[in-house]
Amino acid sequence: MFVKEGIIASPGIAIAKAFVYEKSVVEVNQNKVNDAQRELERFHCALKESHKQIETIRLKAVSEFGDEEGAIFEAHAMVLEDPEFTDGVEAEINDNHLSADYAVKIVTDRFCAIFDQMDDPYFSARALDIKDVGMRVLQNILGIVQADLSRLDEDVIIIADDLTPSDTAQMDKKRVKGFVTNIGSRTSHTAIIARSLEIPAVLGLYDITKTVKTGDIVVVDGLEGKVTVNPNAEQTENFKIEKKKYQEYRKELEELKDFEAITLDGHKVELVGNIGETNDIDGVIKNGGVGIGLFRTEFLYMNSDTMPGEEKQLAAYRSALEAFPNGPVIIRTLDIGGDKKLPYLSMDDEANPFLGLRAIRLCFKEVELFKIQLRAILRASVYGNAYIMFPMISSITEVRQAKAILSECMKELDEVNIPYDKKIKIGVMIEIPSAAIAADIIAKEVDFFSIGTNDLCQYTLAVDRMNQDVAYLYDPFNPAILRLVRLVTNVSNNQTNCFTGMCGEMAGDPMAAILLLGLGLDEFSMSAFSIPKIKKIIRSVRYEDAKAIAQTALNLETGEEVTNYILAEMKKLEIDI
Repeated sequence: MFVKEGIIASPGIAIAKAFVYEKSVVEVNQNKVNDAQRELERFHCALKESHKQIETIRLKAVSEFGDEEGAIFEAHAMVLEDPEFTDGVEAEINDNHLSADYAVKIVTDRFCAIFDQMDDPYFSARALDIKDVGMRVLQNILGIVQADLSRLDEDVIIIADDLTPSDTAQMDKKRVKGFVTNIGSRTSHTAIIARSLEIPAVLGLYDITKTVKTGDIVVVDGLEGKVTVNPNAEQTENFKIEKKKYQEYRKELEELKDFEAITLDGHKVELVGNIGETNDIDGVIKNGGVGIGLFRTEFLYMNSDTMPGEEKQLAAYRSALEAFPNGPVIIRTLDIGGDKKLPYLSMDDEANPFLGLRAIRLCFKEVELFKIQLRAILRASVYGNAYIMFPMISSITEVRQAKAILSECMKELDEVNIPYDKKIKIGVMIEIPSAAIAADIIAKEVDFFSIGTNDLCQYTLAVDRMNQDVAYLYDPFNPAILRLVRLVTNVSNNQTNCFTGMCGEMAGDPMAAILLLGLGLDEFSMSAFSIPKIKKIIRSVRYEDAKAIAQTALNLETGEEVTNYILAEMKKLEIDI
């Protein structure tokens, strides 16, 4: 028996036999070739076969997982049709005399490198999709057939280096009780699928595929982030007891779906969801979210070979608004630049892109692009309760400039008698320290703030959270971050027509829920899966107690002290995290 610790990706406890899923080694021919035409034929035959396979998988994914998972394979098909991919492979074959398999590897690696460099884990996870497609084409060129996860004879825990969208779409979901992988994070595809299936997953164990054998008994503890291999009888019985307790807890959470997020003494907040695509909407509804706190519209651009037009954007925004007729739908304008680039938009390389031409700054440079999006949002606003949010605001000057362009769009729609909500709410992301410090000034021009803790921490603490050497400095519980949050909520709490939400990762962290409540946050926006747990915590505490806890936390000197204090207070209140 031995125990390994990893990253908690999906909570719960599962006990089953291990199924070590190892993929065939793909050996690529890196030699030059003389017959370019033959290699082109090999490539195009593999493309055709890959298309057939992806469509088969897509249909299975839709029937078993739903439209959200099926949409992943629509994106896979788009990669196969993307001229950047196909022309790139053909050029490597024709110009550099590479074999079809080597050309596919070169171009796939090139695409993956672009996404891997992105700081936002939501986008960097897209590299896995591209790698999945490239590997499929490679296997079809080389005639390699992988192990079949769709035919499992017994309940298993999948043990793998990593799991691709194709792997998870084809597997027998009735038999798979948990995931354990060498690599991965909370935002990886494996984690997202595990949470959607509500099965436990522990990722990032580095060498688990080498230390576990198929047939070993494995316990996946997605509550503690531990994997126990071949436990004794007493340990197994204890895990079964803990599993039953967790199942009862999840049932309690499900029963909260239609209840409000309201404290024991009657203070109400809104719990809403972060989405990147319209396919994410169902998850927010299923988990009891009352609206959308962050619609990451850049996915409309990232998932398209060309600039998405006004009509395409209108359709996406309308879908979200009609799904939440009574709730807010906060649509963030294009947040591209820094680590996120578009292949069809020319952008110069920058020495320091995170401090350069990104988000609202890029929109000011590409005004027509900005206006197309603003007109689409305005037109969609008649279908629900739309809010417009501008990202990366550093001063009131930028707010005024953005609102001036919005006014131009309103006039353009008035001229052709197209209706829109003339009183549409305007807000800004608070993710730059200057915006937090000057919140009282910016409040004169906006209806709401939404704190983006991911970038606010990065800019305030001067730390690249993706850099392993300094990642330990990235701490949302750092007193400096808490004081900035308090600065912003103080402004909105003292005004009748302004509210403060939070859409960064901290909003969905159970450890932070009482603290943020006590700091005066009006709205928590998070991934759909986190909503029930945060709701339960809020419904288990008095607002007055939360305020007292927050005030004490503000007077502590380190993030570690804050964390330990919050843990102690939650224990006193008998609140589980």
